[in-house]
Amino acid sequence: MSEGSVILETQALTKEFRGFVAVNQVDLRVRRGSIHALIGPNGAGKTTCFNLLTKFLPPSSGRIVFDGEDITGASPAQIARRGVIRSFQISAVFPHMTVLHNVRIALQRALGSSFHFWKGEASLAVLNARAMELLTQVDLADFADTMTVSLPYGRKRALEIATTLAMDPKLMLLDEPTQGMGHEDVDRVKALIKQVSANRTILMVEHNMSVVSDLCDTITVLARGNVLAEGPYAEVSRNPDVIQAYMGSADAELAGAHG
Repeated sequence: MSEGSVILETQALTKEFRGFVAVNQVDLRVRRGSIHALIGPNGAGKTTCFNLLTKFLPPSSGRIVFDGEDITGASPAQIARRGVIRSFQISAVFPHMTVLHNVRIALQRALGSSFHFWKGEASLAVLNARAMELLTQVDLADFADTMTVSLPYGRKRALEIATTLAMDPKLMLLDEPTQGMGHEDVDRVKALIKQVSANRTILMVEHNMSVVSDLCDTITVLARGNVLAEGPYAEVSRNPDVIQAYMGSADAELAGAHG
């Protein structure tokens, strides 16, 4: 993999909590334009990895390189401005505002005008056209005037993706995008992720192995904070170490999903 094709790289990324090593010497290389999944049994270190990448947590050691620049010492705001956007991190999902207004607020944040609450409705209305484009992209145009609190769960997750897209991310981090969804919503969000991945890079943590197998180009398997395997789904799903790591866990569907 050439250097130019790698948008995100971690080098020996490690996080310790009072002697407990949650993430241990993780080397991760995410290819530009790909959909890359972090999977693993509960407690494997997936969410801790996400928290390190977005600097919700500082690493104990190691380096994080994004788009060729070392961002290990950057703040969460600096990392977001560089284009690393985590879905829940910036989602302007306010339940008692309309779907359109939620996306418009996210667009204001991208423009650096989020606190310009004194601006008149007319001046903010220029953002409506772009907000509607984003809502159309995630199949929410018909819900533009709906109060967000009234949206079904799967549609709320689609709105989160729309607000993430409003920040024009270079790298989207999606943390369990289909968690808690029924089959119909999973299929809708899966199609949505595929659609918005055009010209973008996505790194996702996901438990649903049918989603992972259908969407992801590369899968990194974590277990007890260590990288256990990496490669395409067909390869890692047959890895004896990976199967062993999943045995007896709630995620034992690995071996059977599309494998």
